[in-house]
Amino acid sequence: MNFKSDIEIAQESKPLHIREIGKKLGLNEDELEFYGKYKAKIDYNLLKTHKKDKKAKLILTTAINPTPAGEGKTTTTIGLADGLQRMGKNSIVALREPSLGPVFGIKGGAAGGGYAQVIPMEDINLHFTGDFHAIGAANNLLAAMIDNHIHQGNKLNIDPRTITWRRCVDMNDRQLRNIVCGMGRKVDGIVREDGFDITVASEVMAAFCLANNINELKEKLGNIIIGYTYGNLPVTAKELNANGAMAALLKDALKPNLVQTLEGTPAFVHGGPFANIAHGCNSIIATKMAMNFADYVVTEGGFGADLGAEKFLDIKCRMADIKPDAVVIVVTVRALKYNGGVDKSNLNDTNLEALEAGLPNLLKHVENITQVFKLPAVVAINEFPTDSQEEIDLIKERCNDLGVNVVLSQVWAKGGEGGVDLAKEVVRLCQEENNFEYAYPLEGSIKEKINEIATKIYGAEGVDFTKEAEKEIANLEKLEFANLPICVAKTQYSLTDDPSKLGRPENFRITVRKINISAGAGFIIALTGDIMKMPGLPKIPAAERIDIDENGVIVGLF
Repeated sequence: MNFKSDIEIAQESKPLHIREIGKKLGLNEDELEFYGKYKAKIDYNLLKTHKKDKKAKLILTTAINPTPAGEGKTTTTIGLADGLQRMGKNSIVALREPSLGPVFGIKGGAAGGGYAQVIPMEDINLHFTGDFHAIGAANNLLAAMIDNHIHQGNKLNIDPRTITWRRCVDMNDRQLRNIVCGMGRKVDGIVREDGFDITVASEVMAAFCLANNINELKEKLGNIIIGYTYGNLPVTAKELNANGAMAALLKDALKPNLVQTLEGTPAFVHGGPFANIAHGCNSIIATKMAMNFADYVVTEGGFGADLGAEKFLDIKCRMADIKPDAVVIVVTVRALKYNGGVDKSNLNDTNLEALEAGLPNLLKHVENITQVFKLPAVVAINEFPTDSQEEIDLIKERCNDLGVNVVLSQVWAKGGEGGVDLAKEVVRLCQEENNFEYAYPLEGSIKEKINEIATKIYGAEGVDFTKEAEKEIANLEKLEFANLPICVAKTQYSLTDDPSKLGRPENFRITVRKINISAGAGFIIALTGDIMKMPGLPKIPAAERIDIDENGVIVGLF
């Protein structure tokens, strides 16, 4: 059977003018900043002038650990919002913006798939409204001001060897991971080691997404630590007088982007930090704006529940003072069989034994949501044509043992119609008792908080710290940063820090090799495994398939 590609489906759709989507929010044309016919920005100040008393229900979509077989978390998120609309509910979907690096690399975009997409799909995946470019410019302005300050006399006594601030670009470019800059004449600056991160790994991105308003963003940018003095005291962006100009560059980017699904459901797509490096959620401002204009808001956390959902709940919910009313955990039969040891080429074959072996990964994520965070949850099976009824029944049986219902999601093939059953279950869950708890209290030590995450969420026996990590923890506690939440940088493919360990590993420990402070974003990063902040392109990058014809039509995107 030949299926249409995502881009073909998107290009055949007939989207509403964005003014019509604005009307669904109760906004007139003067309150929308048009970016063509199908995109608009909304001023965050409307949260003050259009404040509603009724509180929206917030639904978080998460998943099992991702596999090459794919889980369809974003597709399910979008289809659920469309399903709620079909039930007559006033719903909005709130998503992250895709990074150009994965789009041209191997992972792909983040606009959904099949008949559950946000559009215009090409624009969202390629540049969109320029937010990421603004974030990159703000990041690199700070980098330029650091080196200029040193070149112009170094009044702050910055030790160039301790500079932690790196430049960034929104592309997978391994050649830029480590560079030497300032080479040439004396007027070209001091020679020092430097490097580039991908824009979505920049602390500016994290601060941008965790700010509740422009003043808070400016404060967060000012708190960024760029390095240390010769006396080992932290130096901030505010001391360089950089945060005001950085915030000015982000003035328009901070306004949430309004688009639509294939079925005309309003969608906010705004911000995009990676979940295996940063906190992996769309902006607080976009989430709050969606909650202001809808009765049901569906959003997502990046990768599996051990990363995106944990960070959404322990970091974003704290800073935004929000909590989900229900959680959807997305899974596929194929991904569970992959976790059970089946090769990717054989995932279409019914294999109850492999499914049984892979199920513990799903069940651990279910336990995390329902027993650690104490939130109502439903498991959504993202349907594939090759799924057998026996396999679906086995998943239902195991999840029901934990008191969690399982619903078949058919949104990829049927759009909102295929998401109505899931929407009904979500509406029911939103009425249940909600005893939401964080995984750890902020008052604990840095080590205690990391240990809580590792043991409760990953199932580890404990945590080991390298000498370098120990030294940095002692330094951060001395500087009184111990009360910040923790953002663990870890492989997305496993509950452990080893991507090869699938399923639900036991008898393992997590090794924290390095600790970084993101004082601007407001969290401490614990680096585990071989996590890099600048990915590389694969042997055959997706960019080789992407093209544009003489009529300006993009092909090969997905």
